[in-house]
Amino acid sequence: MRTRPVIRSGLMAGSLLLSFAVSTGTAQAAKPNTLYVSPTGSGSSCAITAPCSLAEAQQVVRQLAPSMTDDLTVLLRGGTYRVSEPIPFGPQDSGTGGHKVVWAAFPGQKPVINGAEKVAGFSLYDSAKHIYRASVPAGTVSRQLFVNGVRADRARSTLNPSGFTLSGSSFTTADPSYASFTNQNQIEVVFNSAWKHMRCPLASITASGGGSSLNVSPACFNNNNTNVPHPGFPFNGSGLPRLTGITWLENAYQLLNQQGQFYLDSTKGELYYIPRAGEDLSTADVELPVAQTLLDVAGTPGHVAPVNDNDSHATYTGAWSVSAGRGTNDFNSDVHYTTTNGDSVSYTFTGTGLQVLSEVNSDEGNIDVYVDGTKTQSVSAGATSRRVQQPIVTITGLSRGQHTVKLVKTSGQFMLVDAFTVIPDAVTPVHDITFRGIGFAYATWNRPTTDGYIDNQAGVLWDPVTQAPIRIPAAVQVHRGLDITFERNTFGHLGGTGIDLADGTQNSVVNGNIITDTSGGGISMGEADDYYQNQTALMTSGNTVTNNTITYVGQDYQDAVGIWVGYTRNVAVSHNEVGYTPYSGISLGWGWGYASSYGTTYAGANQIIGNSVHNVMRVLHDGGPIYTLGGQGGGDGSITSVLAGNVAAEGNNTNNMLYQDEGSSYWNTHDNLVRFGGATWIGMWIRSIHDINIHDNYSDNPRYNNNGTNITFNQATIVTDGAWPPAAQAIIAVVGPDEKYRPKTGLFDDDEPTIAYLGPWSAAANRGVGDLNDGIHYTSANGASAAFAFTGTSIKVIGEKNSNQGLVEVYIDGISQGQVDTSAGSRQVQQAIYSQQNLAQGTHTVTIVKRGGSVMTLDGFDLTTSDSGNHTDASNDS
Repeated sequence: MRTRPVIRSGLMAGSLLLSFAVSTGTAQAAKPNTLYVSPTGSGSSCAITAPCSLAEAQQVVRQLAPSMTDDLTVLLRGGTYRVSEPIPFGPQDSGTGGHKVVWAAFPGQKPVINGAEKVAGFSLYDSAKHIYRASVPAGTVSRQLFVNGVRADRARSTLNPSGFTLSGSSFTTADPSYASFTNQNQIEVVFNSAWKHMRCPLASITASGGGSSLNVSPACFNNNNTNVPHPGFPFNGSGLPRLTGITWLENAYQLLNQQGQFYLDSTKGELYYIPRAGEDLSTADVELPVAQTLLDVAGTPGHVAPVNDNDSHATYTGAWSVSAGRGTNDFNSDVHYTTTNGDSVSYTFTGTGLQVLSEVNSDEGNIDVYVDGTKTQSVSAGATSRRVQQPIVTITGLSRGQHTVKLVKTSGQFMLVDAFTVIPDAVTPVHDITFRGIGFAYATWNRPTTDGYIDNQAGVLWDPVTQAPIRIPAAVQVHRGLDITFERNTFGHLGGTGIDLADGTQNSVVNGNIITDTSGGGISMGEADDYYQNQTALMTSGNTVTNNTITYVGQDYQDAVGIWVGYTRNVAVSHNEVGYTPYSGISLGWGWGYASSYGTTYAGANQIIGNSVHNVMRVLHDGGPIYTLGGQGGGDGSITSVLAGNVAAEGNNTNNMLYQDEGSSYWNTHDNLVRFGGATWIGMWIRSIHDINIHDNYSDNPRYNNNGTNITFNQATIVTDGAWPPAAQAIIAVVGPDEKYRPKTGLFDDDEPTIAYLGPWSAAANRGVGDLNDGIHYTSANGASAAFAFTGTSIKVIGEKNSNQGLVEVYIDGISQGQVDTSAGSRQVQQAIYSQQNLAQGTHTVTIVKRGGSVMTLDGFDLTTSDSGNHTDASNDS
């Protein structure tokens, strides 16, 4: 995006969304095959003059869907549609006959699906601390609060509070005041380490040796420190950062001491808040999210996952043994095996199919397969080399009910059983539905309150009981979708992730959406535990994520990323903008070195193309703007994934700007441009990374790390002082969302990719002094320049004034406008150091050149135009 997110400056106040004109005409004609909905509608006709509710419109759609002869459109009038439970869409809501059901904003209006309760009735509670209190229904649970569209912080301590020592599962301190804190089991310890973000609730706080002992919930401490889940490949890597310190304490009334902080006492039904300067709580829009999911688009069978070979539904007959810890990355690190022909295993389940995972190897043989007592096939587990966790038996198409599958060893030295995957229902996707121009705002996610946050990586967690991989849930969930489209919607002010294409969703599109201010990630796609899948109907495949603008994700869970992609085939992540994230920008792949040495995955033929990724890695470490993990190549290396045409810029805490991590394989990495940051422009640090072709890239940093296997490495074209050759400039010109998805006006940050920085410039983020989006570019070289081409009639150059700054010469379309003095007695940020109005409508270029002082800074541009159209308007044609 060419204008930056507005959660910091308030432009998204209220409904989160940009301003749209509202159509007020009363003589509008109804369109054919169109239903009309309003927030207050109630009726069965769904007519333009008598709109119905969302639920009523769904009923009408279900009546019409079986006999569709054209697309059916449901137009939502502008306004707030409050929900406390997700709006469900299933196969019965799908389009038929090759036609789609389109749920869209009424032209020029903005409907918002809102999962919050509006809070009013605040009164001053503590005048000394300026704390206000309002009543909410007792038992209300939420982890987020938004005031006038701006996220409030749960009451918390300062960062990295001193004086704490880990003693057993407690943090002790000489400060006795903590023992008097109330609602102690609602207080959380938060710790960031390397790439992990960890949280645990306290069990209690007790007096200890004249001080206090903060006693962490034992189960959560076990999962985050004592016995961190570690199943190994393909579920996680070797590093296991543990909860050993405190980055901050959160959620105690006694910690409520800063403007913009809140505390919710769920038991009493009391909400406490310290307003920011200028906030009037008698008129403010205060939103307390209560719904976790706003929209649930779900087919069957939903999520399928393997269970271990010792599952209670399995019966082993004969001379079976168990082998654990073989070091071959078996599922849950063990297998059942037998050497006796005629031995069998039976598995009884309720569903429509079953997959049995085993090992293929030269010492394996043939197996007879019986379904409900009838032999249906013989399979062979023989192979020239060992591959573990392979689906040697797949049975589908059974009638739903109880069945028993029996495997009988007939030859070979061994027969192994490693896991079972039940397919509970036939594959019946929800399909042919489009959502366009709708806002999804104000949701929460409450599981960390009781279970803590048991992090693996990038918003993929461990279930605290089963220790199976789970993910931060999304406000908009899609399970087993087919041809589902989300276009020009907005997602924000959310307690989890924005949107998730999960559980084998296929041929679906997320295009031209704005996602900002989420506690979790922006977009998730694919799974972390279906690596073995050999049934194309159950794979995540054919999806496209394009032209989206994703900023300020991970506001609460700082391991979250802008776009996360797990095991997928033939998906495209293209021409998105991702920025201002606490961890990586785009993360694609899973499994670490599993596919290189032990098993196979179906991942491959994926694309990361033309994305602009900037100012990421603002908190955590060991990630990058674009990060790949695990094997591509479809299990046999026959297909290649592509990483091309991206711009990765302004790396913070970044070891590798293009980070092809453990097990990354079968990539064609070319025509990428890297600037402003990172220890290396590309990194491959271990031999499990293999078969990558790296060529025709561009970087302002010559350093790289190439310790992979069978890597075709061509050093990038190294550019100094921003003198990018024409081929590199061509990459910059088309990176990010397509022109029609970019705003025309507003604030354009200093990390806008089309700004041409000439000379020795640097980037700085997290200065904490009030920079636009907390980042700035600067140079100390006289003659260094920055040029920005724009279409408009008015431009302001935003920079800093300070005692170490001096004269800056400004040019408009190559003509000097004279020099401006940016010196000042003290630092002043986000200053309009130059402005020009009444330019002729058209394309212009503004250039600033350092002429004096120690430093020249650039913080962005503010652009207006006489053409008031804005291409982010969701009502525009796509």
